[in-house]
Amino acid sequence: VHQSKLDFFCKLGYGKQDICKVLENLGQEALEDDVLKELIRMGSKPQALESQAQPSPLKLIARGSCSASPGPIVIDGSNVAMSHGNKEVFSCWGIQLAVDWFRERGHKYIKVFVPLWRKEPPRQDSPIADQHILEELERQLILVYTPSRKVKGKRVVCYDDRYIVKVAYEKDGVIVSNDHYRDLQNENPEWKWFIEQRLLMYSFVSNRFMPPDDPLGRHGPTLNNFLSKKPVLPEPKWQPCPYGKKCTYGNKCKFYHPERPHQAQLSVADELRAKIKVSLSLGKEEEQ
Repeated sequence: VHQSKLDFFCKLGYGKQDICKVLENLGQEALEDDVLKELIRMGSKPQALESQAQPSPLKLIARGSCSASPGPIVIDGSNVAMSHGNKEVFSCWGIQLAVDWFRERGHKYIKVFVPLWRKEPPRQDSPIADQHILEELERQLILVYTPSRKVKGKRVVCYDDRYIVKVAYEKDGVIVSNDHYRDLQNENPEWKWFIEQRLLMYSFVSNRFMPPDDPLGRHGPTLNNFLSKKPVLPEPKWQPCPYGKKCTYGNKCKFYHPERPHQAQLSVADELRAKIKVSLSLGKEEEQ
């Protein structure tokens, strides 16, 4: 009897100590209702109610980290290094700054692509600074060298941009570069859309790697959202043209014109040309 009552009230969430104490006071033959009343009188509460009563601990997120799951990052090493070196020196320190920035935000998959010939000793026409950083990043399995070789004294270099876009596309990640990869956009329509939507540009300000807070423009996703594994793109918001019917931009106007919803937006000059063509054609018909 004792064990059955103990199991019953344990299933309700009451602690064993409280149940045993009540059974000792009321006796083993006490009714379940009486036991329950005594438990309530003692102030004993089921564990589920106690957990609801206690506020859940606040989760602190480090400053600059993504609240969503951080997505894969593919860095154009040559573009970043030359940008940090003011287009004069291949600055490996710039690559390190970019990698550290993404690491601090919690990104686990970070790949940097650099041509293999950057392993060679620096020359006067291609200076390189802090070359040892490349060796360290390669050891950490972050840096990847794209193939190159020499044929009859001439260097044959594989197109590293194709590696960068292909890996980022397959991983559904973000490309970090100030290059627009226009040749690759024309090569593959799927890559074109991907480059347009998943390219993260940046600046260096006093040895500080700084991407924009709005990578796709003022009405696009935030940087946190953009860098997450599954970014949520906001629905386009059509802003009415401040000039209304007086607008002279025609189809070049980026704002919404409610007065012409079902017709092509032509510029004033194009509208005049169209009217002239119609009047000329009508005049010729009358003459004939």
